[in-house]
Amino acid sequence: MLARLMFAIVDYKARKGLVEADANKSKETPAKDRARQTGVRGETYAYWYLRRHGYVLVARNYTSPDIKGEIDMVGYDGPVLAFVEVKTRSSADPNQPKPEEAVNSDKRHHLGRMAQQFMRVRRLESAPHRFDVLAIEARAGARPVVRLHKGAFAPRSN
Repeated sequence: MLARLMFAIVDYKARKGLVEADANKSKETPAKDRARQTGVRGETYAYWYLRRHGYVLVARNYTSPDIKGEIDMVGYDGPVLAFVEVKTRSSADPNQPKPEEAVNSDKRHHLGRMAQQFMRVRRLESAPHRFDVLAIEARAGARPVVRLHKGAFAPRSN
């Protein structure tokens, strides 16, 4: 019930986009900072989107000291432990690659290693699990377009 209400609020707030439409602000804010803001907004939207769709999230921005990268979200989708990579893009250019295409071979490898560490630390090695990708296309002045790819990939072996 709470997830439904919170997602309704977040979705309402996002009706005009997850990115700033004000051209003056864009000129004052460096591109890297704008990308970071878009990513944070996208992950917040993704959190409530996943909760609304029945995920029970147990970790956000999981890192391990000896492994490069992070896992954006970890949660249960029913009995399956899902490791979710969130990719948000704000470009209106249709020639730009889709957000989910940014999850390349190296990224999948790092996510796989992080997931193994997460399960080892929590003694969940035998738990059924999968890797999901949540792609968000955020354009100024428009609702975000969201695509959830369940079981998007299997990490390559070491």
